[in-house]
Parts: sequence; C-alpha cells; structure tokens
Amino acid sequence: MHLGHARTHLVAYLRARSRGGRIVMRIEDLDAPRVREGSVDDFLRAHEWLGLEYDEGPYFQSARLELYEATLARLEREGHVYPCACSRKEIEAADPGPAGDGGLRYPNACRARAVDRAARHAMRLRMEEPSPGFTDAVFGEVAPGAVRGDFVLKRADGYFAYHFAVVVDDLDMGVTEVVRGADLLLATSRQISLHHALGATPPGYLHVPLVLGPDGTRLAKSHGSIGVLDYRAQGHSAEALLGRLAFSLGLTTTPAPIRADELVEVFALERLGTEDAVFD
Repeated sequence: MHLGHARTHLVAYLRARSRGGRIVMRIEDLDAPRVREGSVDDFLRAHEWLGLEYDEGPYFQSARLELYEATLARLEREGHVYPCACSRKEIEAADPGPAGDGGLRYPNACRARAVDRAARHAMRLRMEEPSPGFTDAVFGEVAPGAVRGDFVLKRADGYFAYHFAVVVDDLDMGVTEVVRGADLLLATSRQISLHHALGATPPGYLHVPLVLGPDGTRLAKSHGSIGVLDYRAQGHSAEALLGRLAFSLGLTTTPAPIRADELVEVFALERLGTEDAVFD
C-alpha cells in the first residue's frame, strides 16, 4: 500500500463514514503474473494500522471468474462484443491517433470482419459513439466524446481486463459510488458505456488527485520509501501519516497528527481540489 492509495482510500473512508455508507474491500488480482506473494496481507495490515476499516470483503477477483465468463457470454449473445485478432503492431501501423485516456485508439478494425475463434484473439466492447459524459464529484463535468475506440474486455492471453471486471463487480456488489485516483477519470466513460450495454445505471464517481514526487512524476519507489508499512517501520505513527495526507487534501489547515475517525467530523467534499499533491 503506497501513499497514493492510502490518500485515495482515506477519501473513500471519509466519504462513506460521513454519509452512513459501507465500504467494500476488493482485491483486484486478475493479472496473475503481477501478483506478489504476501502483498495482500501487507495491504490489509496497512489499512488496519491506519484505522481505515472496511465493512465487506475482502473479495478476490480471481475467485469470481465464472461470473465474468457468464457476463461476457451474455454481452456476446446480445451483440455488444466481438472477437479481435489485431496485434499492437497492427494497431500502431494503422496510426489511429490517441484514445483520449492514454494509449492508441483502436480503429475498430474487427467490428465487421470474421475472426477465427480458434486462433488467439481478444474480446472488445462496441463503444458508444460519442463516449458518454458524466459528472465527477470532484472534477465536475466530463464531456461526451472524451475517449474513442472499442476496448478490450478479455485479453488475448485469457485474462479479463480491469475495466470489465470492476464494472461487473460494482453491479454485483451494489456499489453506489466509486472512489479512485484521477488517472482513471477519462477512462470512466468506457466503464459507463459498459454499464449501458448491461442495461444498468452507473454508480457515482469521485476521483482523487494523484500523489507526485518532487520531480512531478507519479510517486514511485525511485523517490524513496513510499510504502505505508515502511513509514511504520521507521517509527512514524499512523496519526502522523494521516495528518500529512489530510493536509495535502485540504481537509485540515495543518499537517498535525490526527486519527481517521476524527477526520470524519471535519470532512467536507468541497475542500477537495483538483491539483495533484507533491510529496518529498
């Protein structure tokens, strides 16, 4: 658990507790090659140390594959998805331009052509055009058409994509508001389009500005110790770390130590800005 996640989860905790909501803990462990042994235990221990408790879970996406398969099959039956055999090299060669939320726009090349299902292929959603707009609780209006190109729901290597799994989970778990980092702000239009394909009403969205290092890039291990448990090992208190995080969000006027439950009493969404925070 790094500082950026701690800061975002602090907002999720305060948002839920201040409105009588419940917090769902979900472990997004679908990309098996990237899952490190012991990381989940460390992650949950960091939440406990900070006092950021949750009410449901933890749920593991790796144990929910049958639900994802069934939902994908339904989308295919209803004509919302199609197989895609394009390689990244082929997409780059087509020079389709930016997607709007990072990476290249997929030129929708396989929408209307036959693909050998016995060969390696991904599954893509037919995106709404223009992509849906929405209102974020912090960043305000995101206009329609912010992102372009059909996107992958299941990768060619057999792994389900993040955007697909989280939408299925949000619906299944009754999530009414998603709180996450601002790096996913524009990509939210993709998830809303998937909600529409499933005939569902999307939840609300609240995106929290990111944590950057002194060089203006996203905080990473190259900037030093960024793990929450690293700070505990160095002798810092949970209250001291929470005080720094709350101050960086504009929730307090000083970085003085404070408990998570004490912050609930002073939490006000209007205090959150849209500027990224720089941590030295």
